[in-house]
Amino acid sequence: MSPEARPLSRRSLLRAGTAAALGLTAAGCGFSSEPDPAGKEAGDKPIDVKVDGDLVYFNWADFVDPAVFEGFSKEYGVKVVQSNFDSMEGMAAKLNAGNRYDIIFPTAKWAQRLGAGGKLRTIDHARLKNAEAVFGSYAYFADPWYDKGSAHTVPFTMYKTGIGWRKDRLGDLTGSWDDLWNAKAKGKVFVLDDRDEVLGMGALKHGLDLTTEDPDDLRTITESLRTLRPRLRGFSSDSYNNLLNGNADMTQAWSGDMAAMLAQAKDPSVFGFEVAREGAPVNSDCYAIPANAQHPGTAMLFIDYMLRPENVKKNIEYIGYPMPVHGSEDTYTALVEPFPQCQVTAGDLKDDLFFRNGTAKGERARDAAWTDVKAG
Repeated sequence: MSPEARPLSRRSLLRAGTAAALGLTAAGCGFSSEPDPAGKEAGDKPIDVKVDGDLVYFNWADFVDPAVFEGFSKEYGVKVVQSNFDSMEGMAAKLNAGNRYDIIFPTAKWAQRLGAGGKLRTIDHARLKNAEAVFGSYAYFADPWYDKGSAHTVPFTMYKTGIGWRKDRLGDLTGSWDDLWNAKAKGKVFVLDDRDEVLGMGALKHGLDLTTEDPDDLRTITESLRTLRPRLRGFSSDSYNNLLNGNADMTQAWSGDMAAMLAQAKDPSVFGFEVAREGAPVNSDCYAIPANAQHPGTAMLFIDYMLRPENVKKNIEYIGYPMPVHGSEDTYTALVEPFPQCQVTAGDLKDDLFFRNGTAKGERARDAAWTDVKAG
């Protein structure tokens, strides 16, 4: 991967919008609170795994190696028509507006929302030649909390949240979320522009539930984060470039973005990545096929193509995120040798530090807390 290949990180634009800003509610999950009968009928219908048209693809920008797209197009004689989102809320808004895509990539909690709303097709793993490399080796994904029996999803990537920093400026850190309050870094600290990540960091720092809705807990979190606010340079999910260009000495960061940064850094040894001992949020993105997909057969072929070992390895090296496919582990280990804490293990998944969907009242409370934190 050349330095010019990927000038921005996976989430450079990212997640600034909240559910409140887009008028989405937790009770309806951004969708109808009752499953859509038409969606359920379409969703339960078996998909014939065959070319049934070009692939209409909807994902974060620059999250599949172009060479993989080219190989898929050539092998199956189809075009890949790409669209991108910059937040899960933005993805949901497009789906709500009736836009039709063949393959989408929700995070775990959004996969749960979509499935509950009847917005996803059932994926028969037995029809995917390469599915055993996932489900036969990563037992967690055989029946994850967000999608019973992985009936509507196949896992795409895994990642966790920690702290990236400049060793040449700050030296070693202590391995705690408290490091974000490091006096040496004052004025050159960023946290992610992401409600759940920032509130979750505050919760873990105080030994609270990652996605707590309790008013007293949220008060503790906001009061703590208010002491961090004057030390911040800002809220930004472009942790990748903020460290590289010197805007940040320290930043809350996604593990995959830190791994991708290694290919851009002239001297990787000046950077570090740590996972806080109080706990690290872990997440996964999924392949999913919307209920209104026009070309679900082509989407199934694409998922199977992406699960081929040679394509998994190629994509891991391109995006910097591990993919839960047996046989790809050494590829990621080699990639993140300078940042071993970027590894996501089966144990990390079982720690249950995923962001969960809350009640409508709880989501409003979390939105209010996030607004308070950003306002300072």
